Amino acid sequence: MRVLVMNWGSSSLKYVIIDPETGDEALSGNIEEIGLGGVADHGEALGLVTEHMDRELGSDHGVDAVGHRVVHGGEKFSEPALVTPEVIEEIDALSPLAPLHNPAAASGLRAVSEQWPDLPQVVVFDTAFHRTMPEKAWRYAIPDVLYKEHGVRRYGFHGTSHEYVAGVAATTLGIASAEFNGIVAHLGNGASVTAIRAGKSYDTSMGYTPLAGLVMGTRSGDLDPSVVTQLIERGLYTADELDVMLNKRSGLLGLAGRSHMKEVVDAAATSPEAQLALDVAAYRLQKYIGGYHVAIGGAQCLVFTGGIGENSAPFREIVCRGLTPLGVELDEEANNNVAKEPTVISAEGSAITVMVVPTDEEVAIAKATAHLLSNL
Repeated sequence: MRVLVMNWGSSSLKYVIIDPETGDEALSGNIEEIGLGGVADHGEALGLVTEHMDRELGSDHGVDAVGHRVVHGGEKFSEPALVTPEVIEEIDALSPLAPLHNPAAASGLRAVSEQWPDLPQVVVFDTAFHRTMPEKAWRYAIPDVLYKEHGVRRYGFHGTSHEYVAGVAATTLGIASAEFNGIVAHLGNGASVTAIRAGKSYDTSMGYTPLAGLVMGTRSGDLDPSVVTQLIERGLYTADELDVMLNKRSGLLGLAGRSHMKEVVDAAATSPEAQLALDVAAYRLQKYIGGYHVAIGGAQCLVFTGGIGENSAPFREIVCRGLTPLGVELDEEANNNVAKEPTVISAEGSAITVMVVPTDEEVAIAKATAHLLSNL
């Protein structure tokens, strides 16, 4: 079976054709600047994908289904869903909760439906894995009407990655996924950390939107809400300007003038601002890890994944250095020599196993797509 996995961004499209059983890729690509002068819209982007497929695989490309990553499924979707016009409308209706992602996904879904009307499509939601959180974890202490009538609650994101990585970590430990109690830190330009109890999401750092939680490349993470109201009241920012500032000009970029972790690490030796950015980002993550360790009754495992989690040995070392009260001991050599496969980087006597597990959201989406279609 071949699944075309599509990840629609506001101005980009990443795609790959995968065998969900083996993980083998037949073709992959990335289209940038959609709607920004390079490519007119998501329909034209799909045309470029089709041209690539025809050129490399022939007109009979052998794709059996399309699996889409969708950032926000709200409370409506707790598992992958077969695409219908009604499902597309539901995804579009959730756009206020993920304004950079859901409109693009809805547009892409419509384009695929028009081009390949007989090809089954499945949507896999970043929020779905977190639907198992207990209410005490996802409710905000605000007037009840805001939740009941407007859906204001913690949703969480990166769920596809967290679920996949937790499963791989459990296998590496030699236990069933349902026996896994651990903490997964998905660290990239966007970053989140999830407490996993008995294989299910118990709590997670992102909230109503992907802005909450950890310090990210350009996002602030957790912030006193009064900062927002004060800045608006003083006339320093409009609501729209604040949204841009907190999402695109904050985080590592706001603190260090650089949004890429490698650049921040490289600059830290000579730049106090870069060193401060590292310290703030690591400290925020350490606090979440400590709290989640308590929340799940003691973590067996701490897992790093994502672009930073997999590739930045210095940042992993800084984070783990602050976790010694939990009994975490890092193996320096293992940390500095991580392979492109699940790797244990904790010392033999560490109270919590620390590992690096490469995420593969595309394979996870392909597997979820194949599983749903095989059970129809």
